[in-house]
Amino acid sequence: MLLTIDIGNTNIVLGIYNGNALVTHWRLVTQAERTADEYGVLISHLAASEGIGREQIHAIIASCVVPPMVTLLQELAKRFFGPTPLFVGPGVKTGMPILYDSPKEVGADRICNGVAAYERYHDACIVVDFGTATTFDFVSKKGEYFGGAIAPGLLISVDALFQRASKLPRVEIVKPREVIGKNPVHSIQSGIFYGYVGLVEGIVQQIQKENRFRARVVATGGLAPLIAPECSTIEDIDEFLTLEGLRIIYERNSAEELKKKLQE
Repeated sequence: MLLTIDIGNTNIVLGIYNGNALVTHWRLVTQAERTADEYGVLISHLAASEGIGREQIHAIIASCVVPPMVTLLQELAKRFFGPTPLFVGPGVKTGMPILYDSPKEVGADRICNGVAAYERYHDACIVVDFGTATTFDFVSKKGEYFGGAIAPGLLISVDALFQRASKLPRVEIVKPREVIGKNPVHSIQSGIFYGYVGLVEGIVQQIQKENRFRARVVATGGLAPLIAPECSTIEDIDEFLTLEGLRIIYERNSAEELKKKLQE
């Protein structure tokens, strides 16, 4: 089985694949101060609760945007599972040309999203990822990663508003019953929710306009099921698109390694 790990600034999303099938998945809070042992025990127990033993994990692949977590994951993998994790980054075969000014500066999770989306559509596509940041990534008809846009995420915006406006309360992010709020809580919820709906609609439409053709649009990330259904420009929602991208990239690199061995 393959253990896929997407380490973000706010959450760690894990999934276990048996072939092409996502068998199970979990979402943990990213805490760089935790030790490898703590994460190892936690992940082992979660897998065991699904009837999956540590010895069944034959490979690990990860995307990580939190540098201190790289060493932690390497230690965790060695102590608890055995396989050395493959990190998505320079030198890893993705099968997707990166047409960024500096390809090394593209977040690994964004590459995974682009790979998975293009594998699904085999056409131009836009990925909207509702994570710590809300990111927009554009992939061409030829499967080239062109770039995108980055905006503050919903949780960042709510926290900033709470911290900088002394009389405004911290609120839960939910869809309000109506746009016009009758109290501070409902007003903030309306502004955040419909503000991000408008942000997504506007950026997606601008990307479509600049490229002069229609691209398929898919949303992912923990808050995608909340916001995406209200966005007319979003056609699909896949909360585990990043994990699927990790699986695809792992398979491409495994095939490349096998090819090299056969040629030796």
